[in-house]
Amino acid sequence: MIDFPEFPKPFMSFESDQTAFREGLKVGIPSLFGIGAWGLVVGVAMIKAGLTVPQALGMTFLVFAGSAQLASLPLIAAHAPAWVIFATALVVNLRFVIFSAILAPHFAHLSWRTRAYLGYFSGDMSVVFFIQRFPGTGAEKGKLPYLQGLIMPNWASWQIGSVTGILLGSQVPMSWGLGFAGTLAILCIMLPLVMNKAALAGVAVAGAVAIAAVNFPYKLGLLIAVVLGMATAMAAEEWLEQRKFRLQNQAAEDVPTSEDH
Repeated sequence: MIDFPEFPKPFMSFESDQTAFREGLKVGIPSLFGIGAWGLVVGVAMIKAGLTVPQALGMTFLVFAGSAQLASLPLIAAHAPAWVIFATALVVNLRFVIFSAILAPHFAHLSWRTRAYLGYFSGDMSVVFFIQRFPGTGAEKGKLPYLQGLIMPNWASWQIGSVTGILLGSQVPMSWGLGFAGTLAILCIMLPLVMNKAALAGVAVAGAVAIAAVNFPYKLGLLIAVVLGMATAMAAEEWLEQRKFRLQNQAAEDVPTSEDH
Protein backbone atom coordinates (compact mmCIF):
# COMPACT_ATOMS: atom_id res chain seq x y z
CA MET A 1 0.00 0.00 0.00
CA ILE A 2 1.31 3.45 -0.92
CA ASP A 3 1.68 5.89 1.97
CA PHE A 4 1.09 9.46 0.90
CA PRO A 5 3.66 11.85 2.35
CA GLU A 6 2.73 14.39 4.97
CA PHE A 7 2.26 17.92 3.64
CA PRO A 8 4.68 20.44 5.12
CA LYS A 9 3.48 22.92 7.72
CA PRO A 10 1.93 25.46 7.73
CA PHE A 11 -0.19 23.90 4.97
CA MET A 12 -1.12 20.97 7.21
CA SER A 13 -2.81 22.08 10.41
CA PHE A 14 -3.98 18.60 11.35
CA GLU A 15 -2.68 15.08 10.99
CA SER A 16 -3.42 13.79 7.51
CA ASP A 17 -6.38 11.44 7.17
CA GLN A 18 -5.06 8.98 4.61
CA THR A 19 -8.47 7.53 3.82
CA ALA A 20 -10.07 10.91 3.12
CA PHE A 21 -7.08 12.00 1.04
CA ARG A 22 -7.28 8.87 -1.11
CA GLU A 23 -11.02 9.33 -1.48
CA GLY A 24 -10.54 12.88 -2.78
CA LEU A 25 -7.75 11.74 -5.08
CA LYS A 26 -9.92 8.96 -6.50
CA VAL A 27 -12.83 11.33 -7.16
CA GLY A 28 -10.63 13.91 -8.89
CA ILE A 29 -8.56 11.56 -11.07
CA PRO A 30 -11.05 11.40 -14.02
CA SER A 31 -10.85 15.18 -14.47
CA LEU A 32 -7.04 15.42 -14.43
CA PHE A 33 -6.54 14.67 -18.15
CA GLY A 34 -8.88 17.45 -19.21
CA ILE A 35 -7.26 19.88 -16.77
CA GLY A 36 -3.79 19.01 -18.05
CA ALA A 37 -4.94 19.40 -21.66
CA TRP A 38 -6.44 22.79 -20.88
CA GLY A 39 -3.18 23.82 -19.22
CA LEU A 40 -1.31 22.73 -22.35
CA VAL A 41 -3.48 24.98 -24.50
CA VAL A 42 -3.00 27.98 -22.20
CA GLY A 43 0.76 27.35 -22.09
CA VAL A 44 1.02 27.43 -25.88
CA ALA A 45 -1.24 30.49 -26.05
CA MET A 46 1.01 32.43 -23.66
CA ILE A 47 4.05 31.88 -25.86
CA LYS A 48 2.14 32.63 -29.06
CA ALA A 49 0.89 35.88 -27.51
CA GLY A 50 4.48 37.07 -27.22
CA LEU A 51 5.44 36.19 -23.65
CA THR A 52 8.95 34.90 -23.05
CA VAL A 53 9.41 31.49 -21.45
CA PRO A 54 10.27 32.98 -18.01
CA GLN A 55 7.28 35.34 -18.21
CA ALA A 56 4.94 32.50 -19.16
CA LEU A 57 6.29 30.27 -16.37
CA GLY A 58 5.83 33.09 -13.88
CA MET A 59 2.27 33.65 -15.06
CA THR A 60 1.25 30.00 -14.83
CA PHE A 61 2.65 29.57 -11.30
CA LEU A 62 1.52 32.92 -9.90
CA VAL A 63 -1.86 33.37 -11.58
CA PHE A 64 -3.00 29.73 -11.93
CA ALA A 65 -6.29 30.69 -13.61
CA GLY A 66 -6.70 29.56 -17.21
CA SER A 67 -9.71 31.66 -18.20
CA ALA A 68 -8.20 34.82 -16.70
CA GLN A 69 -4.89 34.12 -18.41
CA LEU A 70 -6.54 33.66 -21.81
CA ALA A 71 -8.62 36.81 -21.32
CA SER A 72 -5.50 38.80 -20.44
CA LEU A 73 -3.27 37.59 -23.26
CA PRO A 74 -4.84 39.62 -26.11
CA LEU A 75 -4.67 42.71 -23.91
CA ILE A 76 -1.03 42.07 -23.09
CA ALA A 77 -0.26 41.54 -26.78
CA ALA A 78 -2.04 44.84 -27.58
CA HIS A 79 -0.04 46.67 -24.87
CA ALA A 80 -3.20 47.64 -23.01
CA PRO A 81 -2.84 49.59 -19.73
CA ALA A 82 -2.02 47.44 -16.70
CA TRP A 83 -5.24 48.42 -14.92
CA VAL A 84 -7.32 47.19 -17.86
CA ILE A 85 -5.53 43.83 -17.80
CA PHE A 86 -5.98 43.44 -14.04
CA ALA A 87 -9.63 44.54 -14.18
CA THR A 88 -10.35 42.02 -16.95
CA ALA A 89 -8.73 39.17 -15.02
CA LEU A 90 -10.61 40.21 -11.88
CA VAL A 91 -13.98 40.19 -13.62
CA VAL A 92 -13.31 36.80 -15.22
CA ASN A 93 -12.32 35.36 -11.84
CA LEU A 94 -15.24 36.74 -9.85
CA ARG A 95 -16.65 33.22 -9.62
CA PHE A 96 -13.88 32.43 -7.15
CA VAL A 97 -15.45 34.90 -4.73
CA ILE A 98 -18.50 32.62 -4.76
CA PHE A 99 -16.27 29.56 -4.34
CA SER A 100 -14.54 31.22 -1.39
CA ALA A 101 -17.89 32.00 0.22
CA ILE A 102 -18.88 28.35 -0.20
CA LEU A 103 -15.68 26.95 1.31
CA ALA A 104 -15.24 29.56 4.06
CA PRO A 105 -17.69 28.02 6.59
CA HIS A 106 -15.94 24.66 6.28
CA PHE A 107 -12.46 25.99 7.09
CA ALA A 108 -13.07 29.15 9.12
CA HIS A 109 -11.32 27.53 12.10
CA LEU A 110 -8.00 27.26 10.23
CA SER A 111 -5.25 29.88 10.27
CA TRP A 112 -5.28 32.55 7.57
CA ARG A 113 -2.09 31.11 6.08
CA THR A 114 -3.66 27.70 5.65
CA ARG A 115 -6.80 29.26 4.13
CA ALA A 116 -4.61 31.29 1.77
CA TYR A 117 -2.91 28.10 0.58
CA LEU A 118 -6.27 26.41 0.10
CA GLY A 119 -7.57 29.41 -1.83
CA TYR A 120 -4.59 29.40 -4.17
CA PHE A 121 -4.71 25.67 -4.95
CA SER A 122 -8.50 25.34 -5.23
CA GLY A 123 -10.01 25.11 -8.72
CA ASP A 124 -13.49 24.94 -10.19
CA MET A 125 -13.84 21.16 -10.27
CA SER A 126 -12.25 20.76 -6.85
CA VAL A 127 -14.88 22.97 -5.24
CA VAL A 128 -17.70 21.15 -7.04
CA PHE A 129 -16.46 17.73 -5.95
CA PHE A 130 -15.93 18.91 -2.38
CA ILE A 131 -19.45 20.33 -2.05
CA GLN A 132 -20.91 17.11 -3.45
CA ARG A 133 -19.09 15.16 -0.72
CA PHE A 134 -19.68 17.64 2.13
CA PRO A 135 -22.92 19.57 1.44
CA GLY A 136 -23.27 20.58 5.08
CA THR A 137 -21.06 23.12 6.84
CA GLY A 138 -21.00 21.27 10.16
CA ALA A 139 -17.85 19.77 11.63
CA GLU A 140 -17.03 16.48 9.91
CA LYS A 141 -13.89 14.39 10.01
CA GLY A 142 -11.76 14.34 6.86
CA LYS A 143 -12.78 17.61 5.21
CA LEU A 144 -9.28 19.08 4.99
CA PRO A 145 -7.46 15.97 3.68
CA TYR A 146 -10.32 15.29 1.25
CA LEU A 147 -9.96 18.78 -0.22
CA GLN A 148 -6.19 18.34 -0.37
CA GLY A 149 -6.67 15.08 -2.26
CA LEU A 150 -8.63 17.09 -4.82
CA ILE A 151 -6.64 20.29 -5.16
CA MET A 152 -3.02 19.11 -5.07
CA PRO A 153 -3.29 16.66 -8.03
CA ASN A 154 -5.45 19.25 -9.83
CA TRP A 155 -2.72 21.88 -9.44
CA ALA A 156 0.02 19.43 -10.47
CA SER A 157 -1.91 18.32 -13.57
CA TRP A 158 -2.48 21.92 -14.64
CA GLN A 159 1.15 22.93 -14.13
CA ILE A 160 2.52 19.88 -15.95
CA GLY A 161 0.26 20.61 -18.92
CA SER A 162 0.97 24.35 -18.84
CA VAL A 163 4.76 23.98 -18.59
CA THR A 164 4.68 21.42 -21.40
CA GLY A 165 2.67 23.86 -23.52
CA ILE A 166 5.11 26.68 -22.75
CA LEU A 167 8.12 24.59 -23.78
CA LEU A 168 6.29 23.23 -26.81
CA GLY A 169 5.08 26.69 -27.82
CA SER A 170 8.62 28.05 -27.72
CA GLN A 171 9.55 25.49 -30.40
CA VAL A 172 6.57 26.20 -32.66
CA PRO A 173 7.10 28.74 -35.47
CA MET A 174 5.69 32.17 -34.60
CA SER A 175 3.87 32.19 -37.95
CA TRP A 176 1.47 29.59 -36.54
CA GLY A 177 0.20 32.20 -34.07
CA LEU A 178 -2.71 31.65 -31.70
CA GLY A 179 -4.42 29.51 -34.32
CA PHE A 180 -2.19 26.64 -33.22
CA ALA A 181 -3.40 27.00 -29.63
CA GLY A 182 -6.98 27.14 -30.87
CA THR A 183 -6.49 23.88 -32.76
CA LEU A 184 -5.13 22.26 -29.61
CA ALA A 185 -8.12 23.54 -27.65
CA ILE A 186 -10.56 22.00 -30.13
CA LEU A 187 -8.68 18.69 -30.02
CA CYS A 188 -8.71 18.69 -26.21
CA ILE A 189 -12.47 19.19 -26.23
CA MET A 190 -13.16 16.72 -29.03
CA LEU A 191 -11.01 13.74 -28.11
CA PRO A 192 -12.70 12.96 -24.77
CA LEU A 193 -16.06 13.02 -26.57
CA VAL A 194 -15.04 10.27 -28.99
CA MET A 195 -16.07 7.60 -26.53
CA ASN A 196 -17.94 5.15 -28.76
CA LYS A 197 -17.99 3.69 -32.26
CA ALA A 198 -20.74 6.01 -33.50
CA ALA A 199 -18.83 9.14 -32.54
CA LEU A 200 -15.63 7.73 -34.02
CA ALA A 201 -17.41 7.03 -37.32
CA GLY A 202 -18.77 10.57 -37.40
CA VAL A 203 -15.35 12.08 -36.72
CA ALA A 204 -13.74 9.93 -39.41
CA VAL A 205 -16.30 10.94 -42.05
CA ALA A 206 -16.18 14.62 -41.06
CA GLY A 207 -12.39 14.63 -41.19
CA ALA A 208 -12.26 12.95 -44.58
CA VAL A 209 -14.88 15.28 -46.09
CA ALA A 210 -13.18 18.37 -44.64
CA ILE A 211 -9.88 17.39 -46.26
CA ALA A 212 -11.51 16.53 -49.59
CA ALA A 213 -13.52 19.77 -49.65
CA VAL A 214 -10.81 22.08 -48.34
CA ASN A 215 -10.85 24.19 -51.51
CA PHE A 216 -14.62 24.77 -51.57
CA PRO A 217 -15.54 28.49 -51.67
CA TYR A 218 -16.67 30.32 -48.54
CA LYS A 219 -15.39 27.45 -46.37
CA LEU A 220 -18.47 25.44 -47.32
CA GLY A 221 -16.40 22.27 -47.01
CA LEU A 222 -16.42 22.64 -43.22
CA LEU A 223 -20.20 22.99 -43.14
CA ILE A 224 -20.66 19.95 -45.36
CA ALA A 225 -18.18 17.98 -43.24
CA VAL A 226 -20.05 18.82 -40.03
CA VAL A 227 -23.44 17.88 -41.49
CA LEU A 228 -22.22 14.60 -42.96
CA GLY A 229 -20.28 13.76 -39.80
CA MET A 230 -23.37 14.30 -37.62
CA ALA A 231 -25.54 12.29 -40.01
CA THR A 232 -23.00 9.45 -40.00
CA ALA A 233 -22.78 9.40 -36.19
CA MET A 234 -26.58 9.32 -35.81
CA ALA A 235 -26.95 6.59 -38.43
CA ALA A 236 -24.16 4.53 -36.85
CA GLU A 237 -25.71 4.89 -33.40
CA GLU A 238 -29.10 3.79 -34.70
CA TRP A 239 -27.57 0.78 -36.46
CA LEU A 240 -25.60 -0.21 -33.35
CA GLU A 241 -28.71 0.02 -31.17
CA GLN A 242 -30.70 -2.16 -33.58
CA ARG A 243 -27.84 -4.68 -33.74
CA LYS A 244 -27.65 -4.79 -29.94
CA PHE A 245 -31.43 -5.32 -29.73
CA ARG A 246 -31.28 -8.18 -32.25
CA LEU A 247 -28.43 -9.87 -30.38
CA GLN A 248 -30.31 -9.59 -27.08
CA ASN A 249 -33.42 -11.13 -28.62
CA GLN A 250 -31.38 -13.91 -30.18
CA ALA A 251 -29.69 -14.64 -26.86
CA ALA A 252 -33.07 -14.75 -25.12
CA GLU A 253 -34.43 -17.19 -27.69
CA ASP A 254 -31.40 -19.45 -27.26
CA VAL A 255 -31.91 -19.78 -23.49
CA PRO A 256 -33.47 -23.22 -22.83
CA THR A 257 -36.77 -23.30 -20.94
CA SER A 258 -38.11 -25.99 -18.57
CA GLU A 259 -40.33 -27.33 -21.38
CA ASP A 260 -37.21 -28.18 -23.41
CA HIS A 261 -36.13 -30.80 -20.82
